[in-house]
Amino acid sequence: MNSSVSNSTAPATAADPTGSASYREAGVDTAAGDLAVELMKAAVQKTHGPEVQGGVGGFAGLFDASALVGMSKPLLATSTDGVGTKVAIAQAIDKHDTIGQDLVGMVVDDIVVVGAKPLFMTDYIACGKVVPARIADIVAGIARACSDTRTALVGGETAEHPGLLGPDDYDVAGAATGVVEADGVRGAHLVADGDVVLALESSGLHSNGFSLVRHILAQRGIGFTQHSDDFGGMVGEALLEPTRLYTSPLVDLLADETLGRSIHSLSHVTGGGIAANLARVLPVGSWVEVDRSTWSPAPVFRILSDLAGTTLESAEGTWNLSIGFFAVVSAADAAAIATHLTNTGIPTWPVGTIHMGERDLAGFEQGAKGVDGGAVRLVGSYAS
Repeated sequence: MNSSVSNSTAPATAADPTGSASYREAGVDTAAGDLAVELMKAAVQKTHGPEVQGGVGGFAGLFDASALVGMSKPLLATSTDGVGTKVAIAQAIDKHDTIGQDLVGMVVDDIVVVGAKPLFMTDYIACGKVVPARIADIVAGIARACSDTRTALVGGETAEHPGLLGPDDYDVAGAATGVVEADGVRGAHLVADGDVVLALESSGLHSNGFSLVRHILAQRGIGFTQHSDDFGGMVGEALLEPTRLYTSPLVDLLADETLGRSIHSLSHVTGGGIAANLARVLPVGSWVEVDRSTWSPAPVFRILSDLAGTTLESAEGTWNLSIGFFAVVSAADAAAIATHLTNTGIPTWPVGTIHMGERDLAGFEQGAKGVDGGAVRLVGSYAS
């Protein structure tokens, strides 16, 4: 699990037939990698249930899939992603214990969109220099979030790339696998006329649009280590607010015999913004107007928009503006589903109604990411 490697081979010498000394001179410290594994081992093992076989340190993670035998037609769902340039802020303020939750949120919360529950995840960390405590902090954050989403962290890799990345530079990525019964897949095919679109509140910026955030702050000469009353303390710490994890509450709700079948489609609001991500999970021929007046974007979005001298509306294709997820549900159970999710700690509210049929779609966003989906546009003004 997360052993440190490089993409080159160290040459052997007469004084050092293994080549390890030359490898260290080249900038790769395998001993530091081994120490990092030891520091992270306990956190990783806490994510392991009886399905995980072989423990930590193997070349591949093993997961007992015998539970799938009892399923009628199990479909495996998989997703992979990274955290993007949010890692630059973690590096700038030397705080690395939350970025792992961002990674899990970006990867595992995509799996629940199709109605699947996650089974296991692997991670990959590329760095210029292995600093064991730093790597352990990152993986501990991944492990905590895996535990929260009931996902086993079964393997990973930490690769040291001296010369390619600076000593304090790193990037993180991950992949996860889940499972869903074929007749339990959620998506546009279930969406009907009159369905209600529910918005699930985000915890902040999550892990998208940070290139714009960094550009705005750089233009204003604001550093991540600066303290700001507007941001409520250190700027970088405010921006590192971890991504909210939606998986477990949604998986439990999908399994609910009363409300589960009323959830028709789900959307994770990530890159591409609000309208595009909702349009992806609606059928062709459907349309919805999302009412901005039903919510007030969190202060962080208003602060950044003010600093940029732009409007919140101009950022709707970049930031989530306080909507981290959408659920398209039966109108009859919309109120009950919203109450249920709100009671789990995720404020949820209705933002629009699905319509089918012809209409002028000027100003609507139709589909995204190669998907020919429905049409979505935001209307009205945000609540103050």
